[in-house]
Amino acid sequence: MSGVEFTGPPPAGPLEPWPATVRWTPISRDLIWVELLRLAAVLVVVVLAAAIGWALSGHWLFGLGLVVALLLGALRSVSIVRAVHAWGYAEREDDLLVRHGLLVRRLSIVPYSRMQFVDVSAGPLERAFDLATVQLHTAAAASDARVPGLRPAEASRLRDRLTALGKDRAEGL
Repeated sequence: MSGVEFTGPPPAGPLEPWPATVRWTPISRDLIWVELLRLAAVLVVVVLAAAIGWALSGHWLFGLGLVVALLLGALRSVSIVRAVHAWGYAEREDDLLVRHGLLVRRLSIVPYSRMQFVDVSAGPLERAFDLATVQLHTAAAASDARVPGLRPAEASRLRDRLTALGKDRAEGL
């Protein structure tokens, strides 16, 4: 042994660079229902097609396809719940942090000075659950970040704040 003793908490991983200083804001859990309804719409089509094919032909592959579709739907339902719980965002002094992902975790750091514009969108299903998505656009297409599952008032507040901060930071360049 080298005689060096490490004390304190282990160093943070690359996806949790500021665990003690960042206060993450979760998204609305109603996004779970939106995503489950989207999944259900796809599953209904796939299951009906497999069931009709099985009923008309009697071939065992259609039955297998039906079982596989139902099992994958059940697995995807569980992953939707966990994925929505993984989303979060944090507003800091100079940038916005957005994290998401289960298997592949992603942490996006968007400096306010790099934002070109901010979109707020809500499709029919999101509007039915009183949700909206804030989309951040930067000069680099690959760095665009989004925060889904926000209440419209919070989405508007975040849009206005990010726009104001982006304008202030850009003027300082």
